[in-house]
Amino acid sequence: MARTLSLLDRRLLSFAPRGGLTGTSRFLAEFLAFGLKNARACLFVGLFFASVFLTPRAGLFGMARYDLLLLAALLIQAAMLALRLETLDELKAIMLFHAVGFALEVFKTSSGIQSWSYPDPALTKLWGVPLFSGFMYSAIGSYIIQAWRFFDLRLEHHPPYWMATLLAVLIYANFFTHHFIGDYRWYLACCTLGLYARATVVFTPLDRPRRMPLLLSFVLIGFFIWLAENISTFFGVWRYPNQLGAWSAVHIGKWSSWSLLVIMTITIVIHLKHIKASIHIPR
Repeated sequence: MARTLSLLDRRLLSFAPRGGLTGTSRFLAEFLAFGLKNARACLFVGLFFASVFLTPRAGLFGMARYDLLLLAALLIQAAMLALRLETLDELKAIMLFHAVGFALEVFKTSSGIQSWSYPDPALTKLWGVPLFSGFMYSAIGSYIIQAWRFFDLRLEHHPPYWMATLLAVLIYANFFTHHFIGDYRWYLACCTLGLYARATVVFTPLDRPRRMPLLLSFVLIGFFIWLAENISTFFGVWRYPNQLGAWSAVHIGKWSSWSLLVIMTITIVIHLKHIKASIHIPR
């Protein structure tokens, strides 16, 4: 398995020119490469959420479901590090995502807020939140880190780091403060539009670099996270108050929240030393 992944990685990381590809053949080849690289970048995401969907609600072998999910996440993460599918620096960033996400979960599920809840019992719960929940945020970070490598990502016209960092801090703070002083999500979205209006992400699905507005990538990733959230609540991993009686789709407004969270995640990712070299900030 490790050898197969290693061979696949070498193939996906090869950007050798394919001069013979033109027209429809080139489109199909790039489309296939784009799909394969995304699937590979989603390795942790796929394995983790497969564990979420396959673990019975009643648990297995006398272990509660949430405890099993924590064990599965730790084993997947350890295997990726041991097989060199992830570097130690990348693991540090992912653990930071875990801490940031877990803190948000604790606040959102607290008795005074109750935005959602984790109804099942578990030994690995702190303040009512299962420890595995932080890995749902780590999964987003893992995907972005892996995609950066496989697509040889570069950012052009990125805003100055201090501006991007300030916006990310305000976005994160708003998830807490909107319960007390109002929701400034759309103001922050407007700031994002202005700050990232010229920002472009350059990615290489096969051998030629392609460009896409960075704002569009925020929205697209946020959409797929929103879809994953719908699937997770359907399987009862956690529930919003309006889903306690019978399941219903997660409100479409959550899409905007996830898109903003992606901005915060990418801001953390770009502070990795080896990634900063691939970002252009106009002077």
